[in-house]
Amino acid sequence: MNFSALSPRWSAVAASGAVLVALAAGMAAPASAATPAPVPATASGAPLPALDPAKLRAAIGGLPDADVTAALLRITGRAGHWSGTSGVGDLETGQGVPPDAHIRIGSISKVFTATIVLQLAAEHRIDLDKPVQQYLPGVLPAGLPPVEVGQLLNHTSGLPRGADNPDFGDGSPEWFAANRLKSFTPQQVIDLMAGRPMQFAPGTAQQYNGMNYYVAGLLVEKITGHTFAHEVRSRITRPLGLHDTQVPDADDPRLPGPHSHGYLTVTSPDGTSHPVDVTEQSPWPWAEGGMISTPADLDRFLTALFRGRFLPPAQQAELFTVPDVPSFHSSQCRTQADAGRACMTMGIMRVTASNGVVVWGKTGSRPGYTSGVFATRDLSRKLVYSVNPTNLNGTEMRYIQQIAAASFGPLVPATN
Repeated sequence: MNFSALSPRWSAVAASGAVLVALAAGMAAPASAATPAPVPATASGAPLPALDPAKLRAAIGGLPDADVTAALLRITGRAGHWSGTSGVGDLETGQGVPPDAHIRIGSISKVFTATIVLQLAAEHRIDLDKPVQQYLPGVLPAGLPPVEVGQLLNHTSGLPRGADNPDFGDGSPEWFAANRLKSFTPQQVIDLMAGRPMQFAPGTAQQYNGMNYYVAGLLVEKITGHTFAHEVRSRITRPLGLHDTQVPDADDPRLPGPHSHGYLTVTSPDGTSHPVDVTEQSPWPWAEGGMISTPADLDRFLTALFRGRFLPPAQQAELFTVPDVPSFHSSQCRTQADAGRACMTMGIMRVTASNGVVVWGKTGSRPGYTSGVFATRDLSRKLVYSVNPTNLNGTEMRYIQQIAAASFGPLVPATN
């Protein structure tokens, strides 16, 4: 289901059957504030469902449980406001969930990266139709065909998947918990493609692939002569006053407060399971998935982006242009509305609910954190959510499906 599809948490993601068996007693009751408002039709012509506080509370209720320790939900826009939290932000103290929590936003970082590349295109410093190899000679493995810059942004590059590498782990909670401070450079990640076949000819299909955005981040640095973090600050966060959004230094594992802790359930050699706090972890996914933000900052960023504050019309159009190509074994684009076709643009993705409501935005995840930011094109309804899963097998998806249905309408997954 493409609204809730997770991006890879790191290079090798495997399912884990472990469950959390040591939850702290007690839970924070969902706190909500509803603001009724007229329900407008969206740009697609489909009316938004009215905000139902009971459904929204139920969508994130019942926490903590074996799969998720905490959740927060923020809905804004002229069609009504609602916010709520559920669960426990700290298993040791039983502290509740801060509504303004800092979160690891994972692949939502890609929206910032794409915005900067599109700005560079508007400044005529990058041509989206030219091969990235022309700008970054020697960065991609030798022997790959020319890949256009724009194909990186909308995931039509066909770049290889990275080869399995023991240095990057086996995808298990146990490995990550023990190695969460381990770091890798973007070039080390890109080098995992060496000797691997292309997934398809560039431009002929779409497949969600984090490799595209490691390359895009290096492209930003090569063209500007500045770090990716500097460009995010100077172009986005400082002008917009996003004081709680940052690209952490590669050696800084901290998550600023307030925040909910992230946990993974780890199985010990004796077969017993227990939660391990993974709040502090290396932000090495960087321009692909290493940023930190808050619900209020993500709301403000998406609002400004949709209103055209960052991009002139030609590049703004790329944000809402889905290439007319098939989806190729992608972790995204998995609703019946997609019918096997692409759903991602240069930076965000399109999701169509079964009631016809169309929203645009991005999901993201890191171990212990799964989040998303979505809005209708006219910003009549905006959504930011964050949940704290205790495993790496996607069982938190039922909460995200409930959030999506209560906020925009049900999503119907593809049958194939």
